[in-house]
Amino acid sequence: MSTTVFKNANMVLPTEVVHGSLAVADGRITAIDQGAQTSGGWDLEGDHLMPGFVEMHTDNFERHLMPRPKVQWAPLPALLAHDAEVTAAGITTVFDALGVGDTDPESVRGGNWKTVLETLDLCTRENLLRADHHLHVRCELPASNTIDLFEPFHAHPRLSLISLMDHTPGQRQWENIEVARVYYIGKKGWSDEKFDRQVIRAAELQERYAQPHRAYFVDYCKTHGLALASHDDTTAAHVQQAHAEGASMSEFPTTVLAARTAHELGLLTVMGGPNVVRGGSHSGNVSAAELAKLGLLDILSSDYVPGSMLSAVVRLVDDGILTLPQAVATVSHHPARATRLTDRGQIALGLRADLIQVRFVSLPNGQRHALVRSVWREGQRVM
Repeated sequence: MSTTVFKNANMVLPTEVVHGSLAVADGRITAIDQGAQTSGGWDLEGDHLMPGFVEMHTDNFERHLMPRPKVQWAPLPALLAHDAEVTAAGITTVFDALGVGDTDPESVRGGNWKTVLETLDLCTRENLLRADHHLHVRCELPASNTIDLFEPFHAHPRLSLISLMDHTPGQRQWENIEVARVYYIGKKGWSDEKFDRQVIRAAELQERYAQPHRAYFVDYCKTHGLALASHDDTTAAHVQQAHAEGASMSEFPTTVLAARTAHELGLLTVMGGPNVVRGGSHSGNVSAAELAKLGLLDILSSDYVPGSMLSAVVRLVDDGILTLPQAVATVSHHPARATRLTDRGQIALGLRADLIQVRFVSLPNGQRHALVRSVWREGQRVM
């Protein structure tokens, strides 16, 4: 059994940062020595050694599959580009969030995912992927085709998480319809006239499909032992319903009330890294930093910018909101726990050696930037 040693590192442990060395054998952490200087091994030159990030909600793969409105990209190069990008951001475990159900047939979420899943399986068999890929299916409840488009995911071994979405304008994330208008026109290339037509149609579809589809996926999670998440909770009632259905996390709550209710009921709250980096939500909803100050932030997701996870960690630390171990836990230990991956997420004895080497750089404006220099998955260097 060969052993690899990482030395001269500032190791981010669960409750403290210590200088020392770490040993890995057979993909697991076998020793953590504070202050030890050993010969041989990887010299990290005083850089920080962190657990690999666990990303449980990223739209990045979808973005590579459709880089522009109506522009379809081949699944294989899209997956490989997505995989390289998330790994370079320090993500060693990624839940590819793929949406099913859309009233717009030109949307990536309105098509069949069979070929994409076959590509993921192929790349896994051929050992072409750097990160460990899992599936998070985002179910758009008001869409008429949601259950049909979910069919390729049935019993897929990588499916671990389902979230329940309802993007009907006028509620939840899109409580402000004019903010929704700006998003759909800018992101999807809709005209004002198309947006107005879709708003009317969305309300009709919500009334017809949202509840029966919700019941279907709640039952599916219970039957198959999958983690369940609510999405864009705005009111206490939204969270209470999700809790009663067995949800373990509340993704992107839009208000302090929803986040506080989630904590009171034991649901983990998930917020976007871009929200922290930008200083607020692009939809005008609650600030992730505000929730962190109130002790209501558990997990950070990259959402639509893979690099935002590390940038958000730095921002929360430099703003004095969280310590470095606390901030790192929001992108490693907490999402691993939420998705039932108990073998990773911390630098601790016996856990997977999913590790990232991070260097902090001081900028001329007095701020700091963090750079991922190397990445290891199960002790094997992948970047």
